[in-house]
Amino acid sequence: MAETPFRSGDIADAYSAVAPLYADHVRGVLDDRPLDRATLAAFAEIVRSGGGGPVADLGCGPGYLTAHLRDLGLDAFGIDLSPSMVDLARSAYPGLRFDVGSMDALDLADGELSGAVSWYSAIHVPWPELPAYLAEFRRVLAPGGHLLLGFFESEGDPVTVFDHRVAPAYRWPVDAVSALAREAGFSEVGRVLCETHENERFRQGRLLMRGGRRGPGR
Repeated sequence: MAETPFRSGDIADAYSAVAPLYADHVRGVLDDRPLDRATLAAFAEIVRSGGGGPVADLGCGPGYLTAHLRDLGLDAFGIDLSPSMVDLARSAYPGLRFDVGSMDALDLADGELSGAVSWYSAIHVPWPELPAYLAEFRRVLAPGGHLLLGFFESEGDPVTVFDHRVAPAYRWPVDAVSALAREAGFSEVGRVLCETHENERFRQGRLLMRGGRRGPGR
């Protein structure tokens, strides 16, 4: 696997450059995806059954998923690296909170969240840097909080770079992602593998994980 240079500013610029087109592309994307809706509903039910609390949509883009989480009864807000995406989200969903921020350095207190969703928002992160992102997700989750991670799955291959329409991205082996998450302090609750959808190239993975108690210094 050849690693590609990764600069978060470049990713933000790439998404800002196509923000309106991207928003049009993802509008209604959940309508014909019952497995995705069921996975998100299960996540929401688990968070609510644990007492609720704030849930961050990390890498929220134009905000459609944040709004969907809100409609599932969650106290959801969005964070995205691209100011243009955040502007679109604020315009489309004025009743919701959207902030500009980076997933590897969140402006959130330790244990502030009851849940977090990273829905195809970390796919541009090179594999060696992914543990730092998972550690940051773990930091901002309260003990027992849940993380839902959506990504492109490598279908038996190792980590593989591909030509995503916006910026180079990666397909990950689901077992390897789960192992990295365990090292970051998560335990796997469940997984869903979705075979290629119409007009899509790759199988997709969803991992639902629960954060354990942090030890000293974590």
